[in-house]
Amino acid sequence: MSEPNSGALGEIAVQAGIERASFLTDAGEQLMRFLHANRDRIREVGGMVLLDEDPDYLSVAPDLTFRSRTRYQDEKTGQWVSETEVIESGAELIELYNPADIYAAFAEAARAEAGLPDEPTASEDLLESAGVSSQEGVDIGIGGSDPYAGAADDWAATRSPEDVPTDRTEAARQLYDLALTFQERSQKTEARLIEQFEVASQGLASVLGDQMILDDDDERLWFKASGTFEAEVLPERDEDDEDEGAWVGLASPEEMVQFYDPTDLFGDLAETLAEQFPGIAPEGDDEDDDAEGGPTA
Repeated sequence: MSEPNSGALGEIAVQAGIERASFLTDAGEQLMRFLHANRDRIREVGGMVLLDEDPDYLSVAPDLTFRSRTRYQDEKTGQWVSETEVIESGAELIELYNPADIYAAFAEAARAEAGLPDEPTASEDLLESAGVSSQEGVDIGIGGSDPYAGAADDWAATRSPEDVPTDRTEAARQLYDLALTFQERSQKTEARLIEQFEVASQGLASVLGDQMILDDDDERLWFKASGTFEAEVLPERDEDDEDEGAWVGLASPEEMVQFYDPTDLFGDLAETLAEQFPGIAPEGDDEDDDAEGGPTA
């Protein structure tokens, strides 16, 4: 097999970087639309704790800013240190968390606050009132249309102060339903983004050949010569489950987004190519990563 063309590799790395930047921008704007559409509900319930699992903590305040806390062990002193950060923009939050996980956290927090059952409670009437069709397709990408078509903005514009429930349980229920809706739409958006990247990179990938991106104890990730991402993962199992567990194969964009953030896929692919073929990445990328504490996970 002939040596891969450095020009083709560079184009893949550049394309991955463009797709990553586009995804972060779209996902950040999408999150802000969700927040502004529900600002009265969030204010009504006095903010929400979205994640409280040691060592991670994330909450949203009534003013729509986020508080993130991380806990780590200082290598020099051996002491555990907690750091709290105020996150003011959706784009900044998307750099740290998977969008689908954020919506899922909103749904879970609202469900717990309202004492709702585990099963989703979203109804067709509520989705329609929010300007969201359960059958509506998603189109996103460079030059693509807005995946939400302004649904959240339109919904917020048609709501009057009288429409905002004064009951905390009802406010939590409606926020729970919308969070689940946006989580599902976020996953569809992410799958579409991966699909568009795969189509755009087919020709380049055929020159490059199969690339192993990750090979860990619980996951294996490839970018194939066909221009598709494929993976095998070992899902976490409950402590009470005595079965060892089986590997799960992921072959489609819809399956990939159940376990991976597109931002990570594109970034990991670009990093793999840069490591395998030094010189294809623009000078200064490594220095930028070091200055920012490394690439976003």
